[in-house]
This record gives sequence, C-alpha cells and structure tokens, in this order.
Amino acid sequence: MQTPAQRYKNLIAEGMLSPDPAQELIMEKLDTLSSQLNQWDKYRHRNFWQKLLNHSAPPPPSGLYLWGGVGRGKTLLMDLFFNNTQFTPKRRIHFHEFMIEVHQGLNAWRSMPENERKKQPEYMSGIGDDPIPPVARAIAAKSTLLCFDEFQVSDIADAMILGRLFEALFKEGIVVVSTSNRHPNDLYKDGLNRQLFLPFIDMFQAKSETIELQSAQDYRLERLSGAPVYYTPLGAPSNTAMDNAWHHMMAGANAKPETLTINNRTIHIPLTARGSARFSFADLCEKPLGAADYLAIARRYGTIFIDNIPVLTPENRNEAKRFVTLIDALYDFRCKLICSADALPEKLYPVGDGVFEFERTSSRLIEMQSKDYLSKEHCPEKATE
Repeated sequence: MQTPAQRYKNLIAEGMLSPDPAQELIMEKLDTLSSQLNQWDKYRHRNFWQKLLNHSAPPPPSGLYLWGGVGRGKTLLMDLFFNNTQFTPKRRIHFHEFMIEVHQGLNAWRSMPENERKKQPEYMSGIGDDPIPPVARAIAAKSTLLCFDEFQVSDIADAMILGRLFEALFKEGIVVVSTSNRHPNDLYKDGLNRQLFLPFIDMFQAKSETIELQSAQDYRLERLSGAPVYYTPLGAPSNTAMDNAWHHMMAGANAKPETLTINNRTIHIPLTARGSARFSFADLCEKPLGAADYLAIARRYGTIFIDNIPVLTPENRNEAKRFVTLIDALYDFRCKLICSADALPEKLYPVGDGVFEFERTSSRLIEMQSKDYLSKEHCPEKATE
C-alpha cells in the first residue's frame, strides 16, 4: 500500500491535482501520523512475553485538527490519509452523522431496562445510570482511529455532552483526525452557556495538533468555474459533460455509495466522494422523500450532482413539488449544484398548478450558476436567512 504522501504525489504526477506547498506540508504531517499509528499498533499487539520485557505500550499519538477556508482541499487530504493508512480499526464519518449516532446510543441506553443493561458485554457496562461511558466504550471498541469531516458544533445538546464524551473516548485510547472551517477556539462561538464548552476545546487541542491549511487557492471553485454547471438539453453531450465534471471534481477518488439514516429511515446515496454526491432526478424526486431528507442531504454534502431533470408537467406535480423542496434545501445550505436538464430553468415547469411557486425555484437555479453563489461557503450549521 502507498503511504498517504506517496498517493498525493502520484495524483500530482497523474495531473489529477496541482502542486500546492500548503497541502504538501499537511500531507507530511499526515504521513508522519500514519507512520506513528503503525508503530503504536505494533506495541498494542505484542504478545505476553514482549509486553513483560518491554513494559507498557506508549500512549497513542496525537491526532490532527485541520482547519481552513472552503475548497482548499481539507477533505481530500483527510481522505488520502484515511484510505492509505493501514492502521485499523478506523472509521471516517461526517461529524453531524456521528453526533446523531451518539444521541441514539445515549437514548438507547437510557431506555434499556436495568436488568438488560446488566446483560450487556463488559464494554457496554455503565457507571451507575450514566450512559456516556458505555457509549464511548462501544464507539472505541469499533474504531480506534476516528476521522471526522466538517467538525462543527452549533447545537447546545451536542455542546453539553462533548466534553464528557471525548474525555471518555480519549481514556479509551482513540486518535482523532478532523477537518473544519473553524479554528477550535471558534467552535460553538456565541453559543448558549458557551463557558461550559470551553474545557472541551482545551482538552481537544491537547490531544490533537491544530494546523491551518493556508492554501490561497479555492480548488472547488476553480473546478466549478472552469465549465458550466447547468447542462441542457438532455442527451449524449450532456451525459458526457456531467461525467467529465464528476471525474474532475473527484480528483482521483474512488466514488462509492453511502447511506444516510434519517428518523430511523435509510436513504441510499448512489455515488459519493470528496464531500460530493451524485443522484439522478428519479433518485431524489420520484421517491417518497421529504424536506427532512433533503435537509439531511444538504447538510452532509457540499456539492450535489443531479442527472436527467425532465421538463415537468401537471402529470408529475408531486415530483415538481419535491424538486422545489430539494432546491430550497440546497440553496439554503449553499450547496454547489451541477445538473443536466431538458430545458433552461425558466422553462422547466411551463404549465401546471405549481408554476407560481416554481418561479422561485427557477430564479434560484439561475443564481446557483453564478460565480458569486459558487464562491459561498457550504453552510451545514444553519440555513441562510
């Protein structure tokens, strides 16, 4: 297997990435961390006699908190680290999804009858009725290396448990690599009772080196600005253009499907990579999805590709309503949209009882093609006003 830095250099040699001194500096640090994890892993898996002769294993290496402006390549670098680090068990997850799972775990523990708790494996045994230690042990048992994309804190329910949760996780020996648009000192900025959150920031920075990705280039904007983002009409040329745009955005990544769990339902995401997701119109608007589903997708992915948007008619008014809701969600969270459609935005829904409402959608589709919109930062914390 290549090291993270070797894979990065190969992508540059293949023309998938441009040389960038700021990114190269980060890759050197990630490469070093990968090597440290592999060495630490050898200590963890010594046999009895090796442990007896060499005493205790060293502590886990410090993680890395990578922050910086939008489009600088933070997610790309973390993906290269994750995919080219041999250390296991490991997990890469969007931080918002991770916190949903944490709250589900806490609720499951609280609702579990006491006699059932006592039957759980040792790692699920709690300290009294406190659900955080067993949830932390369950997380650490599955993943010693946690890679978080878009680390952010905007919810008071998250803020109030993060300190105790990560104190327990670090005691279990986990290592954390994170990307964020904010410096740790700006997490949960101006949040309610923020003074109670400050000890978490200090602890987190003690366990992870904080480094800014200072690249001057917004690569995502560069990729989107180099070609149209709205292809019409439908047909072979548009299909080829969409494939090329997707390939360009992936920058050498291997796209794969994912699932999102929303209100105990699972949504299939056909293709994902580098914080982007690709759907067909049928995937999103011909299935019984609603506002909560579209909001979850908009929070999770900063760039959305939609293939084969048809001209809408009164016969598919339900699909048209879903499309309106979808575009509202993507617009509110400042997602980048690349799509192929059978007509220009103002001609997508020419006749029907939703034409008036669709005028706003047409306007937004036009605005979402502008450089001003494309230069805006994906905003998964809250919708625009």
